[in-house]
Amino acid sequence: MADTSSGAPKDADEAHLGHLGWRHATPVADPGPAPRRPTPPEQQRLSPDWTAAQRRMEADLNRPLLVTLAVLAAIAALLLTCGAAALLPGVLTLAGCLACAVVALPALVALVQSGQAVRERVAEERRRLENERAERAERLRQRQEEHARRYADWQERRRAYEDQPRWYGVEVPDGVGTVVVGGGTDAGWSALLTTVGAARLRGGADLTVLDLSGRAVGGELVALARRCGVLPRLWVLPADLPRVNLGGNLDARRRAAVFAAVVHALDPRADRAADGALLHGLLDALGPEPVPAAGLVAALRAVAVPETGTTERAARALGAESAARVRARFGTGGDVAERAWRLQRHLTAFEGLGARSADEPYAQIKIIATDRSSGGRAGRAYGSYAAAALRELLEMRAESGAAPRPWAHTIAVCGAGALPPAELDRLAAAAADTGTGLVLLFRGVDADVRERMGRPGCLPVLLRQPDEESARRAAGLAGGGRVAVHPLTDAVAGALDGEIADSYVPDPATAPTTGLPTRHAARSIRASDLARHAGAATGYGRATLRAAGLAAAPSAASRAVRLDADGLRSLPDTAMVLGGADGPVLADANPGLLALPAATLHPAGDPAAARAPEPAGPPEPRAGAGAANVGPPPERLDWRRRDGA
Repeated sequence: MADTSSGAPKDADEAHLGHLGWRHATPVADPGPAPRRPTPPEQQRLSPDWTAAQRRMEADLNRPLLVTLAVLAAIAALLLTCGAAALLPGVLTLAGCLACAVVALPALVALVQSGQAVRERVAEERRRLENERAERAERLRQRQEEHARRYADWQERRRAYEDQPRWYGVEVPDGVGTVVVGGGTDAGWSALLTTVGAARLRGGADLTVLDLSGRAVGGELVALARRCGVLPRLWVLPADLPRVNLGGNLDARRRAAVFAAVVHALDPRADRAADGALLHGLLDALGPEPVPAAGLVAALRAVAVPETGTTERAARALGAESAARVRARFGTGGDVAERAWRLQRHLTAFEGLGARSADEPYAQIKIIATDRSSGGRAGRAYGSYAAAALRELLEMRAESGAAPRPWAHTIAVCGAGALPPAELDRLAAAAADTGTGLVLLFRGVDADVRERMGRPGCLPVLLRQPDEESARRAAGLAGGGRVAVHPLTDAVAGALDGEIADSYVPDPATAPTTGLPTRHAARSIRASDLARHAGAATGYGRATLRAAGLAAAPSAASRAVRLDADGLRSLPDTAMVLGGADGPVLADANPGLLALPAATLHPAGDPAAARAPEPAGPPEPRAGAGAANVGPPPERLDWRRRDGA
């Protein structure tokens, strides 16, 4: 499958013209929880127990000195007592007391020094604790400043994560001119068509829809365009056949080619060149003025029917002069008459073509649809006429030498399987020559569709497959693997019942109650207005807004789908599988996603898709205050651990 990467950047006026849907992605990762504030260290104070222990230790060391002093004091007291009682001479008493004093003096000095040492150790410990407290405070300040920077960075990343879009646009890669869609339900086709049309309205580009499904899959697009104030041109055939002016301004050669394509679509064995030559000759014989389809059919009858009465009725329809020119040029018998009879039998359904057509203003959105009640054969005839006329118009544009602007004009063919493959090939070639985007939607994947998907310049897109055989072929294109289906895609698929329009007639229940200014074209529509209208005017928007809350629930999660036959048959209505550089990519064609604030038309990786967050920095600290106390609080201390960690 082709790569869906956007390639080189596009000009602003070409952006999003190839928009097909959305892909869920979160390029900015979740930054996780906020960094916690640093835990202030426990304030350490001088322990009274430690001071008492120091004193006890010093007292234990000083006990021998105290005992010595006590003994010396006792001896001196005894000597003084004996001297006072005249038991000892006074000289001996004095000498003994002096000897005790001389021995006690070093012990007293040692005791004083011991007390001084204890006081110095306590003071040193107090200074050490003060220094450690200051170092811890400095480290805490540095950690708080670092935390403030980390928290500001986390805030910015969190804001970028929360503000980023969740649904990014999926665009047609550069060099791709044809999108081939295989499979899909009516809801899926309607979603894709409305999404493509919304991008055209946003960029002011043209869209022509050829709806051969018979199911009014463009009804939601019509509702969106009308709500945006753009009046689409809508022709539902055969009822609106008299209003159709498509192909009416072509020259005789090109009109003959268009009608020959119709005959060949209805009768593949017909000689297309010979039929075109006869039709060209008839148109040329009828005069230079544009000949209505009724006149061409009458000319065919005049050539085909030799009976006098029928020929006279044909002559009255043509006019005497034109009938004479036709009879003179072709006669009324032989092989020419047989061919003319066959051609008029196939083209009788177009007798009313353009009978009441008038010059209509340019329309940005044009829809040509076939009524389901007309039958498959009539739908094939009308569809072949519209496709052939569009092809001729594209070839005229290519011959004019106008510079092609890729996807500035888009043609979508819903139910392309009703047209002959050769006619689709001619239409694709003409679209490629003029840069016109072509979207072909087939009900399933058969051999022809699979071959078409593999051509250069084609982007294959797979929707829900209708049957086992189509799913088997589609699985071969998908290449296997798994894709993740977002819960919103599943939720919207379950909420679409009764919301999707099944008719081109607007529903009065959803139509605006006030008049809206309308125009046939708009250069561009603001993204905010388009998102608002998509949410209000389309069933997809209403279903998406209802389901957005359910999909955002914590219990909602994406589910994996295997890209095999069973998986492709169980895809949600709006899910589509495209090829990517890293394998198959699941996208969502739901136009209601445009109404979500988290959706953007820009592809993932486009710088314009990122929403620049407001600059956020740490709060400025007050004068004389510490660093900002930001972030969640630190973990609570565990009282069961001595270190408090």
